[in-house]
Amino acid sequence: MSAPAITPSAPSSAAAPREFSSFRDPSGFLFWQDGTIYRWIEAAYVPVFRRAEETGLLAKATRAGLLLPFETAPADQFSPEGADPAGALVLKPRQLSLLTYPYEWSFSQLQDAALTTLDLHLLALDHGMLLKDASAFNIQFVDGRATLIDHLSFDPLEGHSAWPAYGQFCRHFLAPLLLMSYVDLSLGRLLQVHLDGIPLDLASRLLPRRTRLSPAIQMHLHLHGRMTQKYADERKKVAVTRTLSAAQHKAIAGSLKRLIAKLKPKAQFTEWGDYYNDTNYSSDAFDAKKAIIRDYVTRVAPRTLWDLGGNNGEMSRAVRDLAGEILCVDIDPRAVDLNYRQCRKERITNIVPALSDLTNPTPALGFFNRERKALFERTAPDLAMALALFHHLAIGNNLPLPKVAAFLAAVSGNLIIEFVPKSDSQVKRLLANRPDIFPDYTQEGFERAFTTHFDVVERRAIPGTERILYLMARKPG
Repeated sequence: MSAPAITPSAPSSAAAPREFSSFRDPSGFLFWQDGTIYRWIEAAYVPVFRRAEETGLLAKATRAGLLLPFETAPADQFSPEGADPAGALVLKPRQLSLLTYPYEWSFSQLQDAALTTLDLHLLALDHGMLLKDASAFNIQFVDGRATLIDHLSFDPLEGHSAWPAYGQFCRHFLAPLLLMSYVDLSLGRLLQVHLDGIPLDLASRLLPRRTRLSPAIQMHLHLHGRMTQKYADERKKVAVTRTLSAAQHKAIAGSLKRLIAKLKPKAQFTEWGDYYNDTNYSSDAFDAKKAIIRDYVTRVAPRTLWDLGGNNGEMSRAVRDLAGEILCVDIDPRAVDLNYRQCRKERITNIVPALSDLTNPTPALGFFNRERKALFERTAPDLAMALALFHHLAIGNNLPLPKVAAFLAAVSGNLIIEFVPKSDSQVKRLLANRPDIFPDYTQEGFERAFTTHFDVVERRAIPGTERILYLMARKPG
């Protein structure tokens, strides 16, 4: 069954710009036209794409939520830069307002992305095809689940003697998952340095020796890494003379799937992983805080909301019915994982947890620093929440109050922010082992810094606490 056709607007005389990050795949690329992103399929790949359609692979993957929905259109109705429309095809994928990258995912997010990739490969094998690449960057979280967004990732099985994406899968998924399971949860951030996946020989050296006792880990990582290193020199590579059958491909994918499915995140203490079990809120005060926040969010009615320093997502989940899409960002890998697993358990589809340090947010990376956009370049939220965050930025990280205010004004035009005074036990903890060099950290100093950029719409004290919740709107101009 083919995808529904789209009726685009009349083509502009100006060439539609290509998405800069989409330049590595010879089968096609992404481009922008009239504010919408499309995928161009080169004529050489169209027969492969049509085969994936005709076998039912694409329809089945889409229905299962494994593949991003799309529509098709003739290429001559579009005009991307430098493209030849002869025999080409255009897809309009479901438009995504929010992208996250693998180095911003928790253990369970990366694990689910890996399992989705393997499920797609196994499904493709059932249709006489395979997944030709297995980049973690081809996955996004859509409606609460890991979904492939690259529609050009399939190839006929008969064109390959082995799984061409095997090494990439192990670098992008298996290596970081093993490191996050056996060594430290934070090691998933190595993907930010190694954009094409963590080198297997490096992962092998970092993993404890006991992992060599696992036949699956030994085969897919340690021996694989050793062979990759041995044959790194092109002159020493040996030709593959034996073609694998579909059953043998499935056996390899099944082995990887069983290994990855049974991995657990490293059990370790993290600074903020138990934040909500160690607060100074009474249950009544906590409920009152939620009620005030819900009222503020209702008044803004955001399509997109960013919960900055959102910890395990408690407040994001409390307002999930009041916003279209919520990005919940925190520095703590355990807290982000707890949030993701709770959203999965409750089948919450509009919250995307993400791992990032707001004092050192995810930068632009890759070729020309333009392949992977910085966190704050990807979208502009209608509303940002900074709850129990300001004191960590100002006191915990020595950030001047005016700079914190300017930062949050650059993020969003509307802001819900919590002021926590020095008399609060959480601030006392931050000041316990250091001199108090923060004379401006007062309610007056806070308001002075923020009213440079924002108008205060409303302020309310949280009953039973000394904390104050503000609703602010950025000043025009």
